[in-house]
Amino acid sequence: MRKEEFKMERPGLVEIGQRVSIVEKSTVAFYYYIIVPAVAMSGNFSFSDRIMSTEGTVVDIRKNEKGYFVDVEFEA
Repeated sequence: MRKEEFKMERPGLVEIGQRVSIVEKSTVAFYYYIIVPAVAMSGNFSFSDRIMSTEGTVVDIRKNEKGYFVDVEFEA
């Protein structure tokens, strides 16, 4: 199992236990991921750290001074 963090701008867009789909985007040097439909976005990943799954499960939602963060667990 692999757990990754996504930044969400507003509360209530996903719930703990919900299955979510992600889409991979790339720049010249990095890859990043978006929970569709545009719910939250990951940080940047190098080629060797890419997420190979397209679906995961929300395991935690946190709020701090920087905003809302969603932890998603993936099979691989």
